[in-house]
Amino acid sequence: MLETVRGPRQLIVGEGVAQNIPRVVAECGSRVLIVTDRVLLGQPGVAEIVAAVREKVEAVEVFADATPDVPLTDVALAVSAAAEVDADVILAIGGGTVIDLAKIVGVIRCHGGTPRDFYGESKVPGPTIPLVAIPTTSGTGSELTPVSVLTDPDRELKVGVSSVHIVPDFAIVDPELTYTCPATVTAHSGIDAFCHAVESYTARPRPHGPRDPVEQVFLGRNPITDHYALLAAERIARSLPQVVRDGGDKDARADMSYGSMLAGLAFAHAGNAAPHALQYPIGAATHTPHGLGVGLLLPYALDAARDAIGDRLAILAGVCGLDVTGASEDEAAETFLTWLDGLLAGIGIPPTLADIGVARADLPRFAEMAGGVTRLIQNHPGPTDTASLTAILEAAWLGDRTRHVLTPEQRW
Repeated sequence: MLETVRGPRQLIVGEGVAQNIPRVVAECGSRVLIVTDRVLLGQPGVAEIVAAVREKVEAVEVFADATPDVPLTDVALAVSAAAEVDADVILAIGGGTVIDLAKIVGVIRCHGGTPRDFYGESKVPGPTIPLVAIPTTSGTGSELTPVSVLTDPDRELKVGVSSVHIVPDFAIVDPELTYTCPATVTAHSGIDAFCHAVESYTARPRPHGPRDPVEQVFLGRNPITDHYALLAAERIARSLPQVVRDGGDKDARADMSYGSMLAGLAFAHAGNAAPHALQYPIGAATHTPHGLGVGLLLPYALDAARDAIGDRLAILAGVCGLDVTGASEDEAAETFLTWLDGLLAGIGIPPTLADIGVARADLPRFAEMAGGVTRLIQNHPGPTDTASLTAILEAAWLGDRTRHVLTPEQRW
């Protein structure tokens, strides 16, 4: 046995725990860069946190211009804001974009250079300045993970900085901060969290050497990640449709916060797989939300790997509350995938890549690009050659999960 578990120095979860933010920040440093966005800064709950932090520390600079997908221009501006206050601690309040931005700012603040110096796995040379991460959505799990995903204008797909050194030091997960999250954002972030759980649970297990847990970030599934992933899937499955319908349902909001957190703990080690790798070029080309893309792709990628993970899909069916009593493994797996199709439709995820503006002629190119995202694609339990990945995209473009079994001649 050779495994590792990654996470913050302290994780605090529950209604009302946001009141601890000022104290935690002050214990980490006295000169604070707060990273957030304009919409959040205008909300009373976030404004109160900012004001309370100001009262506890020597100096505060607020960078509230975070924009979706972390463009490199945002990184440069936020790094400048950190320099202006001589920041020795960063507080991130927001969704995955905000927290991912805060992570890379901490890296550059401590180690210099540019984001491009740290693309890939384990390129960050050491610890960064303390980061306190406060999620306001239930989805990315960025408050718990060793990944920062950025948009580089010189590249046709998103890029990742992956390092154990960028896991936030403190994660404070308060469901009350998600109460104002709009339905569409709730749906997209929520299905992203479900993808994290399912992709972690179905990730390819890999043998490791003693150096791997230090030199690599994503290592494939293990029994610990399985535990977190199944707990996450159960909570999200029972509450995501409800919270999209009724954002005021506090029990469902709590389930989503916990589910997102648990899924983040799972994929911090196991890693994501083909849906995330394939979404990178598709999201960059179509400018569609990340969660929408990975959710759309999930059933097609799972069906394509069914021979390898049928037993796990059957277990997911039971975990998600489906009645598969007496069903064969294959029947239970199909029940899960059919239910997943309905879940996606019910929360407004389009069924096909054609629906989000993907050109059919671009599918092989996108597949080839996704195949180069090694840290993700190596976790996919099915074939990962370009032809196989193209077949997944072809199925997703047509909206027919069975298309992945056809030969290239039949597909084209």
